Amino acid sequence: MAEEKKFYLTKKGLEKIKKGYQTLKKLKTAKIKGEVPKILESEDLNPEYLSFQEDLSLLESRIAELEYILKNAQLITPPPKEKQNIVNLGATVTLEDSDGEINEFMIVGTLEANPNEGKISSESPVGKSLLGHKIGDKVIITSPIKIVYRIKKIRYQSI
Repeated sequence: MAEEKKFYLTKKGLEKIKKGYQTLKKLKTAKIKGEVPKILESEDLNPEYLSFQEDLSLLESRIAELEYILKNAQLITPPPKEKQNIVNLGATVTLEDSDGEINEFMIVGTLEANPNEGKISSESPVGKSLLGHKIGDKVIITSPIKIVYRIKKIRYQSI
């Protein structure tokens, strides 16, 4: 049997998924309790009924997807003090590129990645390259262009 995929989430990310899951379950219940369109309209299938069934099917598949994520979620927690000098999930890393430009990224799981918010996935080229490195290390990323970063700072905050 294939190994279950782990979904690494911050506390905030896990709460967001739980909230979305509860909202969808309420929506499904409300939809089912509402007036269900008749199956047939004369001899043909009622388009309203088909639309209702399609909506219900989409809701059920999204609920199942969220249940799978919640079942396989692993909370990202800061490492022990003596290991906080190494980049790992949950770390906010300050980087300097070869032009002296400073970038800061938080390493998160794929579900929470949002480059616009400075959150990058641990599975992205940059995220993968940073994992396991320390302050002062040079990290080379070649996707699609070559970038050399020097790690200036690593910090873990309450996540």
